[in-house]
Amino acid sequence: RFKREKIRLSPGLLSYYDLERGFRGIPDMIWRLESKMKFLKRINQPLFWTLMVFFYTGFIFHNSLTPAIESSRQSGSVLTMVLATADRLRIETGWITEHLIRKMAHYGEYTFLGVLLFITVRQYGLSISVERLTECCLGFLIPFTDETIQLFVEGRSGQISDVWLDIWGVTTGIVAAGVLRWIINRKMGRDKK
Repeated sequence: RFKREKIRLSPGLLSYYDLERGFRGIPDMIWRLESKMKFLKRINQPLFWTLMVFFYTGFIFHNSLTPAIESSRQSGSVLTMVLATADRLRIETGWITEHLIRKMAHYGEYTFLGVLLFITVRQYGLSISVERLTECCLGFLIPFTDETIQLFVEGRSGQISDVWLDIWGVTTGIVAAGVLRWIINRKMGRDKK
């Protein structure tokens, strides 16, 4: 009925311009998002998030199984990129070391684990005290196991300071996710009034 011509908005994204009705890209995009949301509601949320924590923990443990020489090479390449970026931004680089890069990697991966734990535990409809207990237990057991694994890897060592750093990362992730959830819930409450 209506003549349509394709207009390229950005690479890989096509929208339609209806010559008689005008731009139709936004409604089409909303319809696509709604259909994807229906798909997400059909999947088993607790199972999905539990698997996310399981596989991410596997990723962390896999990193711990990396021999010291390979781990040092990876940290060295990240250090090179960070130093190059800092030089371009004219930032003093004397304080940036491989040790700092390693500790930031530990902290970062465990912060993300904390966010995943926060989301996952809330999928089961547990009481708040059981949620907190589960987060605390997993937030200790995973870093403890991670450092224990390193005791058996060539050139690596498990360190109690890394356990504490990892626990701090998990705690940061849980608190950050909790604050974000609180802000969103507060905003949603205001919108309903």
